[in-house]
Amino acid sequence: MIVFPAIDLKGGKCVRLAEGDMDRATIYNDDPGAQARLFADAGAKALHVVDLDGAFAGASRNGEGVAKAVEAFKGRVQVGGGIRTREDVENWLSAGVWRVVMGTAALESADLVREVARAHPGRIVVAVDARDGFVATRGWATRSTVSVSELAQRFEDAGVAALLFTDVGRDGMLKGVNIDATLSLAASTTLPVIASGGVAGMDDIRALVGQPGIEGVITGRALYDGRLDLAEALAAAA
Repeated sequence: MIVFPAIDLKGGKCVRLAEGDMDRATIYNDDPGAQARLFADAGAKALHVVDLDGAFAGASRNGEGVAKAVEAFKGRVQVGGGIRTREDVENWLSAGVWRVVMGTAALESADLVREVARAHPGRIVVAVDARDGFVATRGWATRSTVSVSELAQRFEDAGVAALLFTDVGRDGMLKGVNIDATLSLAASTTLPVIASGGVAGMDDIRALVGQPGIEGVITGRALYDGRLDLAEALAAAA
């Protein structure tokens, strides 16, 4: 199982939000490149980077910060936040990004996501961000009427690398991963699932390791607050 430490960017700084609320941001590092190096030095081989401002604006807003993280981290980097056109995808892949995460576009422009996934097999991740079982979009500010499983099924056999499932209500809250919902999604699709939202400590890592269909887990605040040791999490996942 892949453990992805997370770097979320707001105004060029590494922050963590509480329940996806931009007004409830805690700044942890002014330098995304330095933060990426810290994660690499701890043994991480994969990194998850999100342009939070871009997710709300619908276009890149922290391109410089993302580029610093990508350059500093010598492993695999997946990037999300405001990526809603084929040009956006091509630009990030050309910049050395391993995988691109698309959320709002997956709901509003499914044909585009299928098109780029087929053009770049294994390089596109679909973000399935949920509030009360329904997909949330546009920086998690809008809740749709589409269920999590319904969105997932739209991308079966489309060349998508994985589904990134986040329980928005738990994100940044250290409440623990929504294990039941995550495993339910994994059981409903042939696509690998990455768990996200609420990781509080090693119990979450252990609960996910070896579960069918789970490719990885993303963790942020627990690392920044010292509640989770990255090296220990990586060893358990391996």
